[in-house]
Amino acid sequence: MSDVENARHKERAQRHKAVVDAKIAAAQEDKGLLLVLTGNGKGKSSSAFGMVARTLGYGRKAAVFQFIKGAENVGERAFFSRHPDVIWEKCGEGFTWETQDRERDIAAARAGWEQAKVALADPSISLIVLDELTYLVTYRYLELGEIMPAILARPAMQHVVITGRAAHDDLIEAADTVSAIRDVKHAFRAGVRAQEGIDR
Repeated sequence: MSDVENARHKERAQRHKAVVDAKIAAAQEDKGLLLVLTGNGKGKSSSAFGMVARTLGYGRKAAVFQFIKGAENVGERAFFSRHPDVIWEKCGEGFTWETQDRERDIAAARAGWEQAKVALADPSISLIVLDELTYLVTYRYLELGEIMPAILARPAMQHVVITGRAAHDDLIEAADTVSAIRDVKHAFRAGVRAQEGIDR
């Protein structure tokens, strides 16, 4: 890189840093966030579980309520459920095409939601992951009117992450941060089985 190119690069980087520093200085509020991770792409739950690891890294407590796919054996549950500062509840009996029993699925979802509501009222829990919660609304296992009051009335510094496809517009509107993960390509469609450590 020539001296001229290096000087131009440094000038651009300095301008960029000034903009970023100003935004950081302007962001002074602390609050519990509502995050929605939605879309058809892979990685929504994995992202949420990464936040569980971050929370534990700061010595704080986390709770995970895993709806729909709760019957599956997944590596995250095997790891995090052994941690003393993690509550991990299986709130489902498997994907709907496996259970084939709507009433049982609704009962499992409702029982899980009752447990989640207790955590949502507990200020000692820093982060709550409501994994695959969007499906409870989509499948009409729970009404949004039953879900939102507990989420909105939670302790001021408690963070909540909701995952799942097709998040309801009201969830998106209420959220502080929304990420839509796009499906570009997936190994399963090429005949590759779910791999331990990657898919489960």
